[in-house]
Amino acid sequence: MKTEWDFSEIKTDFKKERKKIEEVYESFREKWINDKSYLEDPKKLKEALDEIEEISEKYSKGGNEGYFYWLNQELNQNDVEARKKFLKVEDFLIKQAHKVIFFSISLSKISPEKQKEFLDNPLLKKYHRYLEELFLESKYILSEKEEKVLDLKENTSYEMWVRMVSSLLAKETRESINEKGEKKEYTYEELINLMRSEKKEVRFKAKIAFEEILQKYEEVAEFELNAVLEDAKIDDELRGYNFPDESRIKGDLIDEDFVNSLLDAVREKFSITRDFYHLKAKLMGEKKIGYFERSATIKKVEKEYPSQEAVNLVREVFGNLDKEFLEIFDRMLNTGKLDFFPKKGKRGGAFCVHFRRNQPVYVLLNHTGKLRDVAVIAHEMGHAINNEFMKKQSEIYYDAPLSTAEVASTFFEDFVYKKVFETLSDEGKFYLKIQKFEDDFSSIQRQIALYLFEREIHKIYRDEGYLSKEKIGELFVKHMSEYLGEAVDMENAHLWWIYWSHIRECFYVYSYASGLIISKAMQKKLREDKKFIEKVKTFLSSGTSKKPREIFKEMGIEINKEFFLEGLSELEKELEEIKEIGKKLGKI
Repeated sequence: MKTEWDFSEIKTDFKKERKKIEEVYESFREKWINDKSYLEDPKKLKEALDEIEEISEKYSKGGNEGYFYWLNQELNQNDVEARKKFLKVEDFLIKQAHKVIFFSISLSKISPEKQKEFLDNPLLKKYHRYLEELFLESKYILSEKEEKVLDLKENTSYEMWVRMVSSLLAKETRESINEKGEKKEYTYEELINLMRSEKKEVRFKAKIAFEEILQKYEEVAEFELNAVLEDAKIDDELRGYNFPDESRIKGDLIDEDFVNSLLDAVREKFSITRDFYHLKAKLMGEKKIGYFERSATIKKVEKEYPSQEAVNLVREVFGNLDKEFLEIFDRMLNTGKLDFFPKKGKRGGAFCVHFRRNQPVYVLLNHTGKLRDVAVIAHEMGHAINNEFMKKQSEIYYDAPLSTAEVASTFFEDFVYKKVFETLSDEGKFYLKIQKFEDDFSSIQRQIALYLFEREIHKIYRDEGYLSKEKIGELFVKHMSEYLGEAVDMENAHLWWIYWSHIRECFYVYSYASGLIISKAMQKKLREDKKFIEKVKTFLSSGTSKKPREIFKEMGIEINKEFFLEGLSELEKELEEIKEIGKKLGKI
């Protein structure tokens, strides 16, 4: 097993690759820029689409060079050279993409009659979904010059701001204590883990250190977030979107009803988490707990999970589900596609990334040996398995919209927890059920509270203009309080939006909530019929070849508010079960 990324598969001759990329993009432009026959003739359109797909599969997204330097800057956000080289690749990529941008723009503007003709033509069957989405998006697509300008401003108006704050946070360390009382320097990611400690002194000292970092960058983050809000506003106004999250909804191939049904259902059930935190405060012997303690361990029931033991547990779970899942995991482990451990400068959290169908999938972790870290392996490997299964699609459909991506990850994560439950005593199950319950509502209620916060800051910015750090903090506290309730003290919580990277990605987090609820529905169907795993694998293979509603419907899942409320009722049952076990054990 390798515990660091191995780049041998993508570290190719970058100079030779660049030359080839320039040649193929220029060749396509020369062939089709003046030949508009593809706008009339289905045979010519298929020829052009075949060529575009081949270019995309072999040469898009900066080739191996772009992938290599993007991954390296995630490993060390303070590596100026890696960042510089990636930005150069990105600039090169934009210039190449601009050579062929005329094609999709011209195609999107054909008449409704011609659109229907192409969609009905069996010769273009492979590209039906691609064309259908392109035609639906056509009214939001601007002229060639305007599209180029929007691409060019992406770095200065968005990416450099976001990268700056994440890099500043990543380089910070502060002294704190661990559970043995030892003083050490910790990264901000490690401080977050210390705030989960069972010991109040450890939590409190980590909180002081963590909030010192946040305060240091509060003003910088204020400017950064306003730049993100302004950038989104400009894009939406130019494209003609009517509300801030419309571009996200359309980009994820869903609809307003999908998102609003989810928001309404979850907000209606914020009572679940408010009730839970009253219980947690009581179990911790407090009237209220601090915001920084909301994920604190009430009683430690887990042992440490070194990387190999964690891997063995996940291997067993994947093997029990399906041998293909295990094969993918083993292959990635043995070829250096997972980077396990935290280090200074490395991006916090975890992610799975894929650039193109013919490139390897990579997973970044920050494994510290906790049970949650084991669940994170399963979560990110869920994404990785999804990405590997999608390789059964052609390049044009090799992607997972957020509306489906988080279904796969939470599906696999839940099975890890189920495996651990089998090994525990009644008391161990009680405390681990609490921890798992917290993880679930952190993916549902917490993320929807954040989504509602995002909606409000975007709306206020568009109505009133610049938001001060005080206003941002005030709105953050307002929305977090709504799901946390009166049992959580919000002192200094106004600072905690600063490090939360998801709000920079704009309306991303609904997918955690919908994904978990939908994955639980899939788990229920699998418990009822083991053959359902074949439908799960079909789902994992779908990519963007079908709309999410269509994919879920084929699995027997109808997306509406009632479905989400039914899923949330399972959370209510779990909380009642925790209370009953607690009473039997004399804990409540």
